[in-house]
Amino acid sequence: MIILCADDYAMTEGISRAIGELAAAQRLSATSVMVNSPHWPAAAPRLRAHRGHLSIGLHLNLTLRAPVGPMPRLAPAGAFSGSRSLVARAFLGLLDGGEIRAEIERQLDSFEAGLQFPPDHIDGHQHIQVLPRVRGALLQTVQRRYSARPPLIRDPTDRIATIAARRMAVPKAMSVSVLALGFAGAARQRGLPVNDSFAGFSDFDETAPYADELQSALLQPGRRHLVMCHPGHPDAELAGLDPVVARRRMEYDAIMRDPDLPQRIWRPSRSADGPAISWPELGG
Repeated sequence: MIILCADDYAMTEGISRAIGELAAAQRLSATSVMVNSPHWPAAAPRLRAHRGHLSIGLHLNLTLRAPVGPMPRLAPAGAFSGSRSLVARAFLGLLDGGEIRAEIERQLDSFEAGLQFPPDHIDGHQHIQVLPRVRGALLQTVQRRYSARPPLIRDPTDRIATIAARRMAVPKAMSVSVLALGFAGAARQRGLPVNDSFAGFSDFDETAPYADELQSALLQPGRRHLVMCHPGHPDAELAGLDPVVARRRMEYDAIMRDPDLPQRIWRPSRSADGPAISWPELGG
């Protein structure tokens, strides 16, 4: 099973539009949404139309824009301060677990209010789901809220030999694997399903063809192989939010044009108003 997931839905209108077009063309397995974006209320109904053949999950965000609710310790000025600050605070023990847990609940509430369904999967913007205090708050909250049909939790790690064999952003992939040590095991102990291999790390080099990177990411898949991607239609708003701009169009073009991709990737098959995905029933 290869799960191709487009991250950052609702970050900007251009990203949401690109992901919707790829979903309509049956070229994605999943997308993860940023519910703390001002675009989310308008973008949610359009995404719901693709739910029959798309896993839709929460892209937990604690680094970009404003939190959904007040976070006086992490965002005292009303906005997140970026990934470096969050990582430093996490490893210095400066995160308030209760405050993190409350924001996770709010983001899940916003997700469900927009789609009228629980998430099929959960991951984190810039892999923040694996950080100390964040991981515990997330796994505890998900176990409590979704015990009957838990969402897939993204584990952003893979075997060292496999990471090396793909030859794509190896230092970045290795660094995140170190940060995520023990994460998958902690999720499984709580009865939460996880992927068993992961790819999609990139240096976002605009001189390197993304089509080659995508083929590399699909190599040596596990039984439940998750590949992240970041397609989008660039615009001025994106340029003001994120360093990855023109490269998103390159990803969109390569994913849309790959002739074999629809046959290689997994997609759910359900009615648009069907239940959340039951990952244990899928095996993989």
